[in-house]
Amino acid sequence: MALTGTLSGCGLVSGSPMSDKVSPGKVGAGQPLKGAQLTVTSKEFTEQVILGKIMGLVFRAAGADVVDRTAVQGSIGARSAVESGTADGMYEYTGTSWITYLGHTKPVTDPVEQWKAVRKEDRANGLEWLAPSELDNTYALVISDKLQKKYGIRTLSDVAELSRKQPNAASVCVENEFASRQDGLPGMAKKYGMRFPSGQVHKMAGGVVYTQTAKGKPCTFGAIAATDGRIPALKLKIIEDDRKFFPNYNVAPEMNAGTMKEHPEIAGLLAPITKALNNKMAQKLNAKVDVEGQDPHDVAKDWLVREGFIKTG
Repeated sequence: MALTGTLSGCGLVSGSPMSDKVSPGKVGAGQPLKGAQLTVTSKEFTEQVILGKIMGLVFRAAGADVVDRTAVQGSIGARSAVESGTADGMYEYTGTSWITYLGHTKPVTDPVEQWKAVRKEDRANGLEWLAPSELDNTYALVISDKLQKKYGIRTLSDVAELSRKQPNAASVCVENEFASRQDGLPGMAKKYGMRFPSGQVHKMAGGVVYTQTAKGKPCTFGAIAATDGRIPALKLKIIEDDRKFFPNYNVAPEMNAGTMKEHPEIAGLLAPITKALNNKMAQKLNAKVDVEGQDPHDVAKDWLVREGFIKTG
């Protein structure tokens, strides 16, 4: 998914080598990737860039020469790079692959079964999915603390009821992609019977959704990513998806199948990293970029070093 704040991107043919002087910590002992030349990629939003940097730094500590091609614009560009072999791997979301790329309309309710289904089907596309994380960057609607108290909104069913009874109050800020995706606004509105008048749907850049929803103008609700660090920072409240519309968006390494055949040790390197990720941790890391203004490369490295996965120097 792609609803968090964006960063300047690079094209698929660009990229720069990771020159960090890092060494193995909990992972990478013996530098099993020594001599390997690997390229990591990501989509352009904050969480994706951080995750791409994390993957690259782990490969670097394990001995590989790494090219950083993170922050690719658009949802499909990074995936296409991994599929074609232009890049070797990225962190991707199970729900995105299942719904957007593989074309399914109904999500798999159980997150592990969702991952298994994606892994099985994507093998035909030359992609290998490694073990998933608890981190679930699903879509969500949020509301300011003040307006939640005013309208008594707790669930998406409450939002639907408000949209029918008080349509003037049912305004929503959305990023352009969410406005058209079937796992976004159209599908959610159909599932819950929401009625958003066209003039009440405000399309804007992803980062602006957070600030405008926090103000309560022009939107009562905002469509966001559940792991964004601006949610707690702006005191926004996530509205419960009580009818389980949104798919599971658990993050997992999506690797080029040829790369995994050549370097199967990658699975063991990334497994403990992926296991350590969760929504609370993601919110903290994302906030360091989107709220505090830190560089995502520094955020990724600091976390890996702090957790003991790699060492500097």
